[in-house]
Amino acid sequence: MTQNWGMTIPFSDRSPAESRDLIAELPGLGYTDVWSAEVNGADGFVPLALAVEWAPGVRLGTAIVPVSTRGPGLLAMSAATLADLAPGRFVLGIGASSPAIVERWNAGHFAKPYARTRDTLRFLRRALAGEKVSERYETFEVQGFKLERAPRVAPRIVLAALRPRMLRLAAEEADGAITNWLSPEDVRTVRAEIGQDTELIARLFVCVSEDAARVRETARRMLAAYLTVPVYAAFHDWLGRGEALRPMHEAWAAGDRRAAVKAIPDEVVDALVVHGDAATCRARIREYVAGGLTTPVLAPIPGGDVPIDQAVRDLAPEA
Repeated sequence: MTQNWGMTIPFSDRSPAESRDLIAELPGLGYTDVWSAEVNGADGFVPLALAVEWAPGVRLGTAIVPVSTRGPGLLAMSAATLADLAPGRFVLGIGASSPAIVERWNAGHFAKPYARTRDTLRFLRRALAGEKVSERYETFEVQGFKLERAPRVAPRIVLAALRPRMLRLAAEEADGAITNWLSPEDVRTVRAEIGQDTELIARLFVCVSEDAARVRETARRMLAAYLTVPVYAAFHDWLGRGEALRPMHEAWAAGDRRAAVKAIPDEVVDALVVHGDAATCRARIREYVAGGLTTPVLAPIPGGDVPIDQAVRDLAPEA
Protein backbone atom coordinates (compact mmCIF):
# COMPACT_ATOMS: atom_id res chain seq x y z
CA MET A 1 0.00 0.00 0.00
CA THR A 2 2.81 2.39 0.89
CA GLN A 3 6.38 2.10 2.00
CA ASN A 4 5.51 3.67 5.38
CA TRP A 5 2.65 2.62 7.67
CA GLY A 6 2.76 4.27 11.07
CA MET A 7 1.08 3.87 14.45
CA THR A 8 0.62 6.43 17.23
CA ILE A 9 2.15 5.46 20.58
CA PRO A 10 1.42 5.14 23.41
CA PHE A 11 -2.10 3.87 22.81
CA SER A 12 -5.01 5.99 23.97
CA ASP A 13 -6.47 3.32 26.27
CA ARG A 14 -3.31 2.51 28.27
CA SER A 15 -0.16 3.95 29.80
CA PRO A 16 3.25 3.79 28.11
CA ALA A 17 4.26 0.89 30.39
CA GLU A 18 1.06 -0.98 29.54
CA SER A 19 1.73 -0.44 25.82
CA ARG A 20 4.86 -2.58 25.77
CA ASP A 21 3.46 -5.86 24.45
CA LEU A 22 1.39 -4.23 21.71
CA ILE A 23 4.28 -1.99 20.61
CA ALA A 24 6.44 -5.11 20.39
CA GLU A 25 3.92 -6.62 17.96
CA LEU A 26 4.02 -3.72 15.51
CA PRO A 27 7.02 -4.72 13.34
CA GLY A 28 5.62 -8.21 12.83
CA LEU A 29 2.28 -6.73 11.75
CA GLY A 30 3.98 -4.66 9.06
CA TYR A 31 4.07 -1.28 10.75
CA THR A 32 7.20 0.60 9.73
CA ASP A 33 6.88 3.67 11.98
CA VAL A 34 5.85 4.70 15.48
CA TRP A 35 5.04 8.35 16.15
CA SER A 36 4.43 10.04 19.48
CA ALA A 37 2.50 13.19 20.28
CA GLU A 38 2.74 15.78 23.04
CA VAL A 39 -0.35 17.52 24.38
CA ASN A 40 -1.19 16.76 28.03
CA GLY A 41 -0.45 13.04 28.27
CA ALA A 42 2.87 11.34 27.65
CA ASP A 43 5.73 13.53 26.52
CA GLY A 44 7.06 13.20 22.98
CA PHE A 45 10.40 11.52 23.66
CA VAL A 46 10.08 8.86 26.38
CA PRO A 47 7.67 6.54 24.49
CA LEU A 48 10.05 6.55 21.53
CA ALA A 49 13.01 5.74 23.76
CA LEU A 50 11.07 2.74 25.07
CA ALA A 51 10.14 1.69 21.53
CA VAL A 52 13.83 1.56 20.59
CA GLU A 53 14.04 -1.58 22.76
CA TRP A 54 10.51 -2.87 22.37
CA ALA A 55 10.20 -2.63 18.56
CA PRO A 56 13.71 -2.74 17.09
CA GLY A 57 14.03 -1.53 13.52
CA VAL A 58 10.98 0.74 13.29
CA ARG A 59 11.33 4.41 12.44
CA LEU A 60 10.64 6.72 15.39
CA GLY A 61 9.10 10.17 15.09
CA THR A 62 7.69 13.00 17.18
CA ALA A 63 4.49 14.46 15.79
CA ILE A 64 5.00 16.91 17.28
CA VAL A 65 6.99 18.55 20.07
CA PRO A 66 6.34 22.29 20.41
CA VAL A 67 9.14 24.76 19.75
CA SER A 68 8.10 27.08 22.59
CA THR A 69 7.78 24.73 25.59
CA ARG A 70 11.51 23.86 25.74
CA GLY A 71 14.55 26.03 25.28
CA PRO A 72 16.38 25.48 21.99
CA GLY A 73 19.33 23.81 23.70
CA LEU A 74 17.16 21.37 25.67
CA LEU A 75 15.26 20.48 22.52
CA ALA A 76 18.56 19.75 20.78
CA MET A 77 19.71 17.58 23.69
CA SER A 78 16.51 15.52 23.68
CA ALA A 79 16.71 15.04 19.92
CA ALA A 80 20.37 14.10 20.08
CA THR A 81 19.65 11.47 22.72
CA LEU A 82 17.01 9.76 20.58
CA ALA A 83 19.16 10.03 17.47
CA ASP A 84 21.99 8.33 19.34
CA LEU A 85 19.71 5.52 20.53
CA ALA A 86 18.39 4.86 17.03
CA PRO A 87 20.92 6.10 14.45
CA GLY A 88 19.25 6.95 11.16
CA ARG A 89 15.81 5.97 12.45
CA PHE A 90 14.72 9.01 14.45
CA VAL A 91 12.76 11.88 12.89
CA LEU A 92 12.27 15.05 14.91
CA GLY A 93 8.88 16.59 14.25
CA ILE A 94 8.50 20.13 15.61
CA GLY A 95 5.77 22.72 15.38
CA ALA A 96 4.31 25.93 16.75
CA SER A 97 1.63 24.19 18.87
CA SER A 98 -1.11 26.46 20.28
CA PRO A 99 -1.58 29.29 22.81
CA ALA A 100 -3.33 26.92 25.24
CA ILE A 101 -0.47 24.44 25.34
CA VAL A 102 2.35 26.98 25.29
CA GLU A 103 0.97 29.74 27.51
CA ARG A 104 -1.85 28.39 29.69
CA TRP A 105 -0.29 24.99 30.39
CA ASN A 106 3.45 25.65 30.18
CA ALA A 107 3.82 29.31 31.17
CA GLY A 108 5.56 30.04 27.89
CA HIS A 109 5.15 32.78 25.33
CA PHE A 110 3.28 32.03 22.11
CA ALA A 111 4.36 34.69 19.62
CA LYS A 112 5.38 34.74 15.97
CA PRO A 113 4.72 31.00 15.53
CA TYR A 114 6.05 30.88 11.96
CA ALA A 115 9.27 32.71 12.85
CA ARG A 116 9.82 30.72 16.05
CA THR A 117 9.44 27.44 14.15
CA ARG A 118 11.76 28.63 11.37
CA ASP A 119 14.38 29.88 13.84
CA THR A 120 14.25 26.65 15.84
CA LEU A 121 14.66 24.60 12.68
CA ARG A 122 17.73 26.61 11.67
CA PHE A 123 19.25 26.37 15.14
CA LEU A 124 18.66 22.61 15.34
CA ARG A 125 20.27 21.99 11.96
CA ARG A 126 23.50 23.50 13.25
CA ALA A 127 23.37 22.17 16.78
CA LEU A 128 22.60 18.58 15.78
CA ALA A 129 25.46 18.70 13.27
CA GLY A 130 27.78 19.34 16.22
CA GLU A 131 28.41 23.05 15.62
CA LYS A 132 28.89 25.59 18.36
CA VAL A 133 26.03 28.04 17.92
CA SER A 134 26.14 31.72 18.82
CA GLU A 135 23.35 33.43 16.93
CA ARG A 136 20.71 36.11 17.33
CA TYR A 137 17.57 34.84 15.61
CA GLU A 138 14.39 36.85 15.18
CA THR A 139 12.64 35.11 18.10
CA PHE A 140 15.49 34.08 20.43
CA GLU A 141 19.22 34.34 20.95
CA VAL A 142 21.68 31.51 21.68
CA GLN A 143 25.22 32.12 22.89
CA GLY A 144 27.89 29.43 22.78
CA PHE A 145 25.72 26.31 22.76
CA LYS A 146 27.40 23.10 21.66
CA LEU A 147 26.22 19.55 22.25
CA GLU A 148 28.60 17.60 24.45
CA ARG A 149 27.99 14.61 22.19
CA ALA A 150 26.47 15.25 18.76
CA PRO A 151 24.69 12.25 17.24
CA ARG A 152 26.60 10.18 14.72
CA VAL A 153 23.66 10.57 12.36
CA ALA A 154 21.77 13.85 12.66
CA PRO A 155 18.02 13.26 12.69
CA ARG A 156 15.78 14.39 9.89
CA ILE A 157 13.59 17.32 10.93
CA VAL A 158 9.99 17.70 9.80
CA LEU A 159 7.58 20.55 10.47
CA ALA A 160 3.96 20.65 11.52
CA ALA A 161 2.43 22.69 8.71
CA LEU A 162 -1.20 23.53 7.95
CA ARG A 163 -1.13 26.37 5.44
CA PRO A 164 0.97 27.48 2.45
CA ARG A 165 3.64 29.55 4.20
CA MET A 166 4.61 26.85 6.72
CA LEU A 167 4.18 24.12 4.11
CA ARG A 168 6.64 25.90 1.84
CA LEU A 169 9.10 26.27 4.73
CA ALA A 170 8.81 22.53 5.36
CA ALA A 171 9.53 21.81 1.71
CA GLU A 172 12.38 24.30 1.34
CA GLU A 173 14.29 23.97 4.60
CA ALA A 174 13.07 20.87 6.45
CA ASP A 175 12.85 17.20 5.51
CA GLY A 176 9.10 16.91 5.40
CA ALA A 177 5.74 18.20 6.58
CA ILE A 178 3.29 16.88 9.16
CA THR A 179 -0.39 17.67 8.92
CA ASN A 180 -3.56 16.60 10.70
CA TRP A 181 -7.36 16.45 10.45
CA LEU A 182 -7.73 16.30 6.69
CA SER A 183 -9.49 14.21 4.04
CA PRO A 184 -7.95 12.28 1.14
CA GLU A 185 -9.03 15.09 -1.16
CA ASP A 186 -7.31 17.63 1.11
CA VAL A 187 -4.05 15.71 0.74
CA ARG A 188 -3.93 16.78 -2.90
CA THR A 189 -4.28 20.44 -1.88
CA VAL A 190 -1.46 20.13 0.63
CA ARG A 191 0.73 18.15 -1.76
CA ALA A 192 0.41 20.91 -4.35
CA GLU A 193 2.13 23.31 -1.94
CA ILE A 194 5.12 21.11 -1.12
CA GLY A 195 5.81 19.38 -4.43
CA GLN A 196 6.20 15.69 -5.12
CA ASP A 197 9.55 15.05 -3.44
CA THR A 198 8.75 16.18 0.13
CA GLU A 199 7.66 13.59 2.65
CA LEU A 200 4.11 14.25 3.85
CA ILE A 201 3.06 12.73 7.16
CA ALA A 202 -0.45 12.84 8.63
CA ARG A 203 -2.05 11.38 11.72
CA LEU A 204 -5.31 9.69 10.75
CA PHE A 205 -7.90 9.11 13.46
CA VAL A 206 -9.50 5.72 12.92
CA CYS A 207 -12.43 3.94 14.59
CA VAL A 208 -13.11 0.33 13.61
CA SER A 209 -16.87 0.36 13.97
CA GLU A 210 -19.90 -0.03 11.73
CA ASP A 211 -22.04 2.04 14.10
CA ALA A 212 -21.65 5.32 12.22
CA ALA A 213 -23.91 7.28 14.60
CA ARG A 214 -21.83 6.30 17.63
CA VAL A 215 -18.56 7.10 15.86
CA ARG A 216 -19.84 10.50 14.76
CA GLU A 217 -20.92 11.36 18.30
CA THR A 218 -17.42 10.67 19.61
CA ALA A 219 -15.68 12.27 16.64
CA ARG A 220 -17.71 15.48 16.87
CA ARG A 221 -16.38 16.15 20.36
CA MET A 222 -12.82 15.60 19.15
CA LEU A 223 -13.33 17.82 16.11
CA ALA A 224 -14.88 20.65 18.09
CA ALA A 225 -11.88 20.68 20.43
CA TYR A 226 -9.47 20.99 17.50
CA LEU A 227 -11.26 22.93 14.78
CA THR A 228 -12.10 25.84 17.08
CA VAL A 229 -8.36 26.43 17.66
CA PRO A 230 -7.50 29.42 15.43
CA VAL A 231 -4.78 27.66 13.41
CA TYR A 232 -7.09 24.75 12.61
CA ALA A 233 -9.99 27.09 11.85
CA ALA A 234 -7.76 28.90 9.36
CA PHE A 235 -6.59 25.58 7.92
CA HIS A 236 -10.14 24.46 7.19
CA ASP A 237 -11.08 27.85 5.82
CA TRP A 238 -8.19 27.41 3.38
CA LEU A 239 -9.37 23.89 2.55
CA GLY A 240 -12.85 25.24 1.77
CA ARG A 241 -14.86 24.20 4.87
CA GLY A 242 -15.44 27.68 6.24
CA GLU A 243 -19.17 27.79 5.51
CA ALA A 244 -19.79 24.21 6.65
CA LEU A 245 -18.12 24.96 9.98
CA ARG A 246 -19.54 28.44 10.49
CA PRO A 247 -22.44 27.28 12.75
CA MET A 248 -19.95 25.42 14.96
CA HIS A 249 -17.74 28.51 15.29
CA GLU A 250 -20.70 30.78 16.04
CA ALA A 251 -22.02 28.48 18.76
CA TRP A 252 -18.54 28.09 20.26
CA ALA A 253 -18.00 31.86 20.31
CA ALA A 254 -21.37 32.24 22.08
CA GLY A 255 -20.22 29.82 24.78
CA ASP A 256 -22.63 27.05 23.79
CA ARG A 257 -20.27 24.07 23.56
CA ARG A 258 -23.04 21.52 23.21
CA ALA A 259 -24.57 23.33 20.24
CA ALA A 260 -21.12 23.71 18.66
CA VAL A 261 -20.54 19.97 18.80
CA LYS A 262 -23.96 19.23 17.31
CA ALA A 263 -23.41 21.77 14.52
CA ILE A 264 -20.60 19.80 12.86
CA PRO A 265 -22.16 18.18 9.77
CA ASP A 266 -22.00 14.43 9.21
CA GLU A 267 -20.17 14.96 5.93
CA VAL A 268 -17.36 16.84 7.71
CA VAL A 269 -16.99 14.06 10.29
CA ASP A 270 -16.95 11.41 7.58
CA ALA A 271 -14.36 13.35 5.59
CA LEU A 272 -11.94 13.77 8.50
CA VAL A 273 -12.34 10.54 10.51
CA VAL A 274 -11.77 7.06 9.11
CA HIS A 275 -14.47 4.61 10.26
CA GLY A 276 -16.23 1.42 9.25
CA ASP A 277 -15.14 -2.19 9.43
CA ALA A 278 -11.41 -2.86 9.22
CA ALA A 279 -11.42 -3.52 5.48
CA THR A 280 -13.30 -0.28 4.82
CA CYS A 281 -10.84 1.63 7.02
CA ARG A 282 -7.83 0.18 5.22
CA ALA A 283 -9.37 1.09 1.87
CA ARG A 284 -9.94 4.64 3.08
CA ILE A 285 -6.32 4.90 4.21
CA ARG A 286 -5.27 3.78 0.72
CA GLU A 287 -7.22 6.78 -0.63
CA TYR A 288 -4.98 9.10 1.42
CA VAL A 289 -1.91 7.40 0.02
CA ALA A 290 -3.27 7.63 -3.52
CA GLY A 291 -3.78 11.36 -2.97
CA GLY A 292 -0.12 11.87 -2.10
CA LEU A 293 0.28 11.01 1.57
CA THR A 294 3.69 9.46 2.14
CA THR A 295 3.28 8.30 5.73
CA PRO A 296 -0.13 7.61 7.28
CA VAL A 297 0.14 7.50 11.08
CA LEU A 298 -2.91 5.74 12.48
CA ALA A 299 -4.47 6.76 15.79
CA PRO A 300 -7.17 4.24 16.77
CA ILE A 301 -10.08 5.84 18.63
CA PRO A 302 -11.55 3.95 21.63
CA GLY A 303 -15.19 2.97 21.61
CA GLY A 304 -15.29 0.98 18.39
CA ASP A 305 -16.58 -2.51 17.81
CA VAL A 306 -13.26 -4.04 18.83
CA PRO A 307 -10.72 -3.13 21.54
CA ILE A 308 -7.71 -1.02 20.61
CA ASP A 309 -5.28 -3.94 20.50
CA GLN A 310 -7.46 -5.81 18.03
CA ALA A 311 -7.99 -2.65 15.96
CA VAL A 312 -4.20 -2.21 15.73
CA ARG A 313 -3.92 -5.76 14.38
CA ASP A 314 -6.89 -5.41 12.01
CA LEU A 315 -5.63 -2.12 10.54
CA ALA A 316 -2.12 -3.40 9.86
CA PRO A 317 -0.91 -3.39 6.25
CA GLU A 318 -0.42 -7.15 6.45
CA ALA A 319 -3.95 -7.80 7.75
